[in-house]
Formats: sequence, structure tokens, C-alpha cells
Amino acid sequence: MQYFSKLSWFFRERWLFYVLTVLLVASTSFLNSISPRLIGNTIDRIREETLTQAGLYQTVGWLLGIAVSMFILVYLWNNLLFGSSVLLDKQLRSRLFKHWTTMTPSFFQRNRSGELMALASNDITAVSNTAGFGVLTLVNTIVATTIVVISMVIFVSFKLMAAALLPLPLLALAINRLGKAMRIQFLDAQESFGRMNDHVLESISGMRVLRSYVQEDKDIEAFGRVTGDVMEKNIKVAYINAMFQPAISIIVGLSFAIGIGYGSYLVFRNEITLGELVTFNIYLGLLIWPMIAFGEFINILQRGSASVNRIQDNLEQRQEVVEPERPVKVEVPERIEFRGLTFRYPGSNVDSLKGISLRIDRGETIGIVGRTGGGKSTLLKQLLRQYPIEAGKLFVSNVPIEQISLDRLKRWIGYVPQEHLLLSKTVKENIALGKPEATEEELAGVIAMASLENDIRQMKQGLQTMIGENGVMLSGGQKQRVGIARALLVDPEILILDDALSAVDARTEHAILQHIRGSRNGRTTLIATHRLTAVTHAHRIIVFEDGVIIEEGTHAELMQRKGWYGRQYDRQKLEQSLLADEKETP
Repeated sequence: MQYFSKLSWFFRERWLFYVLTVLLVASTSFLNSISPRLIGNTIDRIREETLTQAGLYQTVGWLLGIAVSMFILVYLWNNLLFGSSVLLDKQLRSRLFKHWTTMTPSFFQRNRSGELMALASNDITAVSNTAGFGVLTLVNTIVATTIVVISMVIFVSFKLMAAALLPLPLLALAINRLGKAMRIQFLDAQESFGRMNDHVLESISGMRVLRSYVQEDKDIEAFGRVTGDVMEKNIKVAYINAMFQPAISIIVGLSFAIGIGYGSYLVFRNEITLGELVTFNIYLGLLIWPMIAFGEFINILQRGSASVNRIQDNLEQRQEVVEPERPVKVEVPERIEFRGLTFRYPGSNVDSLKGISLRIDRGETIGIVGRTGGGKSTLLKQLLRQYPIEAGKLFVSNVPIEQISLDRLKRWIGYVPQEHLLLSKTVKENIALGKPEATEEELAGVIAMASLENDIRQMKQGLQTMIGENGVMLSGGQKQRVGIARALLVDPEILILDDALSAVDARTEHAILQHIRGSRNGRTTLIATHRLTAVTHAHRIIVFEDGVIIEEGTHAELMQRKGWYGRQYDRQKLEQSLLADEKETP
């Protein structure tokens, strides 16, 4: 079965616990099979008037002893079995989370957040339930049925046993068909649950936008349609689930009817005794739970198999950028060089970068400007190794970047992206994310460099202020400055600011850049921005348009050429002057 083959690594790891569980379940089933025989013998003694007081006490003592022994055994195998189930739950969650942390952005473009949440919640629960309750029902069905059937043959009658179990092939047929239907409907229900998660995530994260456009009612209606779809598909699952026990009950009822009817006939013919008939019917009753359990096992197994396939499919998705087999050791990034680099995002039909050739020496500050969508951020992401690139096109210290360890590369870089990524923790914990052991002096230093001092003073709890989910308690400019302070704290060899000053005013921007310039002598800084005043101090400025470098030079050189940079700079300066005049006008 696919479920057990795909989780073979876990069952190999826990084989001893499962073997002990099987032995304990077998012992429980064996003890359970003794009681009907004792009861049947007692009835025959009563009928034959041979039962003594001592014999009755002995039988009662045996029955009490069996009950106590079964209590102990059931307690032991419950702990062993469901302990393994909980462990599998933990290990699968850890595997998924570790897998996701190594994935590149294209993975999250292919897999919706809601779908990933469904994997980490419902699907893992379904898999662990199969490893716990599912294994229990399977073992109990096989072991208990085998022991009971053997006991029927030895202690009662083979003919009666064969007749009473004639309906069992109908059970196998019913469970097979219901199991297939359950698998299909459960997969649909899980996919629908993933879409619902997506809707919830988008609504919560975009709540302020929804409210600003007065779209709450429409979003509630849309959510109602999504939850309605989830409900309908789960109702279908429930319908199929509800058919298992009635189907089994009908077949069990047929078995009881045959057992009572044919058994009574055998008693009248003196082929079995009344006590043996009672014993047989108790044995038949003991088969009810294994039969029901088998139906539940098929139900749980179908859910577990569907979920383990979904989890395995996700885990089998490999990251596009992998560690080199034999990484070349580079101590310091003395030079970064693009040699005719062309790049296209996965799934796109258009090149985002076209034949980029660029050399950046250590200690340089490079400004990267251009129209929106020109390729600025895409260029910076090549250093982060978020996407695979053509070999031999990007070099660090004359070594192809694909031959350098990803861990070493990441340790060189301090990255402040356009989108703000803050954790639901304190301001201090967010700033110290890359260096948790940072001293108070180090924190104070980067806070000053990021012009965050006044903002933190105004917070009641200072650095210990909780900023809420994704920094909801902070303004856009504060979020950006927290990100800048975080990057500066690790003192990276390469600092990348990807439009990271767009939400701060010009005066604050100037102060931050002054601090960065004064503290990063001998270190490389790359600044992508739309506000050209942020890069006037740069050693070189690169102008992008449609993935191509159209201009390159210092601020003075580019102003003299009066190209895109010169015209855009003059336009922005004029806009700033007009805004300043408006503020001064009473």
C-alpha cells in the first residue's frame, strides 16, 4: 500500500514499538477469546446440574483476572501506538517546515499559502491518525478475527463458523467501493479547504485595504461562497463515511441471523450444546468490532493515503538553486562581475535581464535606477541566488557564483527588500534577527544609523514594544528603518537596499545615507531606488530600462549627458521645489 511504502522510513525507525504493540494487541485478543469459552462451559454445567459453588467462584475469578489483565495490556499498547502517532505528527511538521525554509520564491509561486497550511494541519493529522488509530484497527482486525475464527472452529463448530461468515465477501465489496469514493471526495475537500485558507489569509492581511474601499460585505459574501463549497464537499465526505457502519451492520446482522438460526438447528440435532451456541454467538459478537474497525480502517487509510501523497508531492519538489558539490572557498567578495548575464523568471516568456555586463569592486557604492519594471530588483536578486542562472555569467572574486556555498554567500549579504518582512515580536527582536547576541551598544548604534531613536523614545515600552503581525503597529517608514537597522547590525560585506527608503522623507533619507556612507568604508553597497537623490553620492550609477543598462557613470557624468537620468533628476528636483513652495505659502 502506498501509505506504508511512503512512510517506510518512519516504520523502520519505530519497528520495535509497533512489534510490541502487535504482541500486546494479540495478547489482549487472546484473553478476550477465553471469556466466551468460560461462559459457555458454565451454561452447560448449569444445564447438566454439575456446577458447584467452588467452580462458579473459580470462573468468576478467571473473568475478573482477564478483565484486569486486559486493562493493563490495553493501557500499554495505547501508549506505545499513539505515542508513535504523535511522534510522526511532529516529524512530518518538522520535515515540511524545514523543506519550506530551503525553497526558493518560485516554489511559493507554485504553491498557495492556504494549500501549504492545509498540508501542515489537516493532511498531517490524517496521516498521523492512520499511523495510530488506523494501524490499531488493522492489527486488531487481523489478529482478533484470526483468534476468534480459530476459537470458533476448535471450541464450537466449523460448519457453523463457515455458514455465519458467508456474508463477509459482501463486506469486502462494499468497503472497496466506498473506500475509492472516499479517497476522491476527501481530496476534493482538502483542496477546497486550502482555497478557504487562502481567502482568509488574503482578507486578514488586506483588511485595511478592504475597509478603505468599503468592500467588507462583498468579501464576506465571497467568503460565504468559499465556505459553502468547503461545507458541500465535506458533507459528501460525511455521506460516504456514514455509509460504512450501516453497510457493516447489515452484513453483521446477516451473520447473526445465520448464527442463531443454523446454530439452533445444530443444537436440536445435538451436534453442539446450548453452551457452545452461546459461546459461538459471543464470539460472533466479538467479530462485530473487527468488522466495523476494518471499515473504519479503510476509511482512515484512504484519507491517510490521499494526504500522504499530497505531502510527499510537496516534499519532492526540489529547490532550483542547490549547494555546489565541491564549493570553492572565497574569504571576501573582492569583486562582483556580471558577464553577459541574461535572466528570465520561471514561467515567463520575456527576459527580465538581457546581456548584463557589470563590474563592482569591493568598497564601491552602486546606485541602480530606472523605470518601474526595468530590472533593478531582478539584478539584485541574482546575488541572493533566489533563482537559477546560466553558469559562468556571474562571478564573485573571479569564482562563478554557482560554485560558492549558499551559506557563505548569504552571510556576506545584508538585504532590505521592497516589501517589509517583520515578525510578530518586539522591536528589539526584529532588529536583532540576524544577530540575537547583539549588545545594547550595537543595537543603539544601528538604531541611530537608521534614524529610529526618536521613534523608539515615543513608544511606551521602547525596544520591548510588540509591533503586531507584520509590523501592523508601525508606519511604512518605521518598518523600512527597522529593516535597515536589522541589515546594518550584521555588518554585511554587501549591503543591498532595494527601494528601502521610499517611505521616509527626504531629510531622514539623507541622514540614513550619511550614516551608511560613514560606516561602510571598504564594504560594498548596492542601492536600488526611484528617488535619485538617494544615489547622488554613489561611486557609479546604473540606469536600467527593459532589462538593459542604458546609462552608466557618476552623478556628474550622467547629468552632463542629459539622458534619462539627467531629465528624471531635474524633474524630481522641480517637484521637490514646488512642494516646498506650497508648504511655505500661507
